[in-house]
Amino acid sequence: MKTLLKKLTSYHVLLASKSPRRRQLLKDIGVDFEVTSKDTNEYFPQELNPEEVASYLSKKKSDAFSEEELPDNYLLITADTIVVSGNTILNKADNYQEANEMLLQLSGRTHDVITGITLRSSEKTISFTDQSEVSFKVLSQEEIDWYIHNYQPYDKAGAYGIQEWIGYIGITSIQGSFYNVMGLPTHRLYEALKHF
Repeated sequence: MKTLLKKLTSYHVLLASKSPRRRQLLKDIGVDFEVTSKDTNEYFPQELNPEEVASYLSKKKSDAFSEEELPDNYLLITADTIVVSGNTILNKADNYQEANEMLLQLSGRTHDVITGITLRSSEKTISFTDQSEVSFKVLSQEEIDWYIHNYQPYDKAGAYGIQEWIGYIGITSIQGSFYNVMGLPTHRLYEALKHF
């Protein structure tokens, strides 16, 4: 596919992510890339505010790759998305009970979704965040049960995917980027890659 991102033709682009949604979104904005990943713990200092947490975690994922793994013509993209309800960061659910608790906390309320992105080459590193506000209707226990049982959203921050059934029937409004809520703020990333 031809791309308007001409600066990228001199780079071997790596996306460090296990998320199929991030892979599809990056492909759809016209980037040729390879997928790689490293297991990185998602610990962060408790004094950080939520926006700092998303940025901190994307940098942490980037720092897991040594300089030797990023030769001169390589560009690494890392990302981390968090869901913030009130003052609580909702990570990925480990089981049904945690997913149920998270969705009950989001039900009938507005929450923030923040994605941190880090772009890194041998010459420079840039990081940025994007934030969206998402509102859910009041979800019934039957709807929550049905969603968890059929979609098993254990790989998603906040235990939901906006592009899945729960998003179709439950989300009443979004302020900001839809794609940010999916895990990659494509408009911000495109501009950053264009000028990298």
